Amino acid sequence: MDTIVKLASENSVVIFSKNNCCMSHAIDLLIRGYGANPRIYELDQLAEGDRMEKDLMAMGCNPSVPAVFINKEFIGGSNEIISLNVRGKLKPLLIKANAIWV
Repeated sequence: MDTIVKLASENSVVIFSKNNCCMSHAIDLLIRGYGANPRIYELDQLAEGDRMEKDLMAMGCNPSVPAVFINKEFIGGSNEIISLNVRGKLKPLLIKANAIWV
């Protein structure tokens, strides 16, 4: 789990994804639509991807991807991000993390 925490702290927005996951792609597009530039880690392309996926599931991310961290905090998966967006809370969260500017 240390790897996940370390990688999540290296950028204001981090998405753990899989290359063939359509929801991961949709969440990436949603966040980029606000002007943020998330750091994407494709678990199926990483040597430690299987272990990292298990760590994400242990953190409560089920399914394991997409897993979104904003400002070093685990926000959740696609349901949580879409819910934040619908309630108008995603953009302020991105602004607070200095991932976007008004």
